[in-house]
Amino acid sequence: MRKPKHNLFLLAAGGIVAGFFNGLFGSGGGTIIVPFLEKFLKLNPQKSHATAIFIIYGFTVVSLLFYGFSQRLDFATAFTVSIGGVVGGFLGAKLLSRLSFASIHKIFGIFMLIAAGRMVFF
Repeated sequence: MRKPKHNLFLLAAGGIVAGFFNGLFGSGGGTIIVPFLEKFLKLNPQKSHATAIFIIYGFTVVSLLFYGFSQRLDFATAFTVSIGGVVGGFLGAKLLSRLSFASIHKIFGIFMLIAAGRMVFF
């Protein structure tokens, strides 16, 4: 396994910030970690998005355990929606490998603006 080329403190700090927001809001891992990977670690957009999925997996496991044990998780809904999420994740991963860096940035930026607008106004 290859050693990271980056400062261990920077890597840990990015993970802590993204994990904190993911735990606090139930999401946010991707919205924090993707820009972090691109801007601070200089990964290209495709590698940033793919790497973020793996990183978010760790956040998800911790959150799942916490919310599951505190009985705040609707398992039936989560399972049903997850089926669609698996299909969507597969399709999104296939599409990601075909998009240019500029297209990825535009789509991600539009998604972020829509998400921000919904959070502020709805």
